[in-house]
Amino acid sequence: MGVVGLGTMGAGIVEVFARNGLDVTAVEISEAALERGRVTLTGSTDRAVAKGKLAEAERDALLARVDFRVGLDALHDVDLVIEAVPEHLDLKQRIFAELDRVCKPEAILATNTSSLSVTEISVATSRPNQVIGIHFFNPAPVMKLVEVVRTVVTSADVVADVEALCERLGKVDVTISDRAGFIANALLFGYLNHAVGMFEARYATREDIDAAMKLGCGLPMGPLALMDLIGLDTAYEILDTMYRRGGRDRRHAPAPLLKQMVTAGLLGRKSGRGFYTYERPGSPKVVPDEYTPPAGDAALADGARAIAKVGVVGSGTMATGIIEVFAKAGYEVISVTRGAEKSAKVCEAVKTSLNKGVVRGKLSETDRDAALGRITWSATLDHLADVDLVVEAVIEELSIKKALFASLDEICKPGVVLATTTSSLPVIDVAMATQRPADVIGLHFFNPAPIMPLVEIVRTIRTSAETSATARAVCATLGKTGVVCGDRSGFIVNALLFPYLNDAVRMLEASYSTADDIDYAMKLGCGYPMGPFELLDVVGLDVSLAIQRELYLELREPGFAPAPLLEHLVTAGYLGRKSGRGFRDHTRR
Repeated sequence: MGVVGLGTMGAGIVEVFARNGLDVTAVEISEAALERGRVTLTGSTDRAVAKGKLAEAERDALLARVDFRVGLDALHDVDLVIEAVPEHLDLKQRIFAELDRVCKPEAILATNTSSLSVTEISVATSRPNQVIGIHFFNPAPVMKLVEVVRTVVTSADVVADVEALCERLGKVDVTISDRAGFIANALLFGYLNHAVGMFEARYATREDIDAAMKLGCGLPMGPLALMDLIGLDTAYEILDTMYRRGGRDRRHAPAPLLKQMVTAGLLGRKSGRGFYTYERPGSPKVVPDEYTPPAGDAALADGARAIAKVGVVGSGTMATGIIEVFAKAGYEVISVTRGAEKSAKVCEAVKTSLNKGVVRGKLSETDRDAALGRITWSATLDHLADVDLVVEAVIEELSIKKALFASLDEICKPGVVLATTTSSLPVIDVAMATQRPADVIGLHFFNPAPIMPLVEIVRTIRTSAETSATARAVCATLGKTGVVCGDRSGFIVNALLFPYLNDAVRMLEASYSTADDIDYAMKLGCGYPMGPFELLDVVGLDVSLAIQRELYLELREPGFAPAPLLEHLVTAGYLGRKSGRGFRDHTRR
């Protein structure tokens, strides 16, 4: 094997090859660059030994398989060479033209590009049928996914050989055609760019955007922290390339803030500062800066009203979970439903959930009994006359919520915080159904509420600072992470999540890849807990379509228009797991 370019990615690819018994010629442009690559490789293997993941003898054998050389002429006898140099088309074309001259006629020439056209790289050679994309993910020794990118002229034998190589390396490969961003970057970078735009518009803080996506979606990193890890200059180049190559979708046009930060040298971890500030260049440790919010409960409680008694209106799964959360946290709770029968069902559901907590050792019997003792069951709103906070968790129908808030306005005492758990409706519309819009706020819990640690705190333009402070203090008391955002469709999580899911549907609709390969790409290449089609089937295609429509209606961004395939599946009654069929057939599992 040959590897050209020994930066982080190139050195990682060398390690992957050598770990699997392959001899590697590792090439750089100068002795200094070669030494940096050698240090990167030895550092990585030494860390693996220290962690017990590699024996010393295995490390020594691995390093012995690597021949470090300056200049491309050293690659004259390799069977396959992969370049891992910076993402500049002219640079890669020059390298491939030289590799074409140096390498033996039957050698496979591969590029690790993550965004550039493999086809445009291949035409710099006299053997475009032997050129292919082999896109490893960073860090290459750890990440399981490899995108195998064939052009329209890549030989079928070359594709088969590379797929066999991936299997030998212990990687999961997805084979796709040459399109901007391939699978993972095409889906990932639109989402990242959207998050940058959200931060640039001061819709939410960097900490709240990142916390929302980690805690609300289970992602390994928040989008802004991930941008810092990737490198803002690299992210800019990828987005710019995807914008130019991918039909000039505005969502891939780099956010203006991104260009400004790159120009200012704020490149992320590698420069010591990006969206966050780091201990030193290259360090993963975030240190406080002028944008870091104050820590501690005192900051949360500043200006907050005292909350002792909470009313929860609703009888569904979300209402049941919220009742349990508040009762376990020590609040006196009044549960209000439409009728004694519904109250009995909610009561039974809360008891069942608390009992499960006892069985699993997460709750003592004493704490369970105390929580149940704090709950009063009611079928009339009048019992909310003396509560300090009301949380509404009824059906997502604006007219019903407005009518309920109008009634609460008449019943509740002055100074009560009135909260809606809506996930998609405008909170201001609900607030204006009352004579006290300053006291109305969104508290979007995530399902299941007793488990999910995130709450989106949604301020309208009429919400008072005191109400916001109260909501933040309550979330802290519940042991939840409250993230504050404005009253805009989708808030933080859904506004970032569902366009990404919609993009995945469009990719499938275009027959670019299969649902399985797209799911593999996002789970193995980006560390997502679920692939987009797995997630869509769990959420429900009808729910997903409704949220996507709301986003499109508010933002009027053409790229947010629901994918026709999603609409057709919903029309056909294929709603996901709940109907037995969505993007996959669940009746056979």
